[in-house]
Amino acid sequence: MNRIGFGVIAVLLLSSILAVAALADNGGAKDIVDTAVAAASFKTLVTALEAADLVGTLKGAGPFTFFAPTDEAFAKLPAGTLADLLKPENKDKLRAILTYHVVAGKVTAAKVVKLSSATTGNGQDVRISTSGGTVKVNDAQVIKTDIVASNGVIHVIDTVLLPDMQ
Repeated sequence: MNRIGFGVIAVLLLSSILAVAALADNGGAKDIVDTAVAAASFKTLVTALEAADLVGTLKGAGPFTFFAPTDEAFAKLPAGTLADLLKPENKDKLRAILTYHVVAGKVTAAKVVKLSSATTGNGQDVRISTSGGTVKVNDAQVIKTDIVASNGVIHVIDTVLLPDMQ
């Protein structure tokens, strides 16, 4: 399937998720976004999610697995990159980057270590490798696993994942 076709499907899927989320009651448990906000080490990520209009999606029913880069991970980007991505005219590029951090389903650490790749929300695959007790997603090291949210699970990573932006 070409990227445009996947993009249309992704938009339709995200719209459906938002509609279901509006009807869902999570019983007071925090969703992925609220969990990230409460952790306080994801301020940049939350700002980026807001700029990309993805907050509603990640508050949706899911389940989602979110490889969440910390503020320190965003700080590793070349100078000016984040400011450029947060501009309204770069919203599509920012969405592509952020959806590259999301995998459909609740993939716990026990399942992640058995994978060699996973397809992300933007349609591209990430590589997953395990060596000596260290798990990597592409070149990002997973530094904390299995932070449970009402609509999925968060695994914290130390580097922003950058998809192929052809």
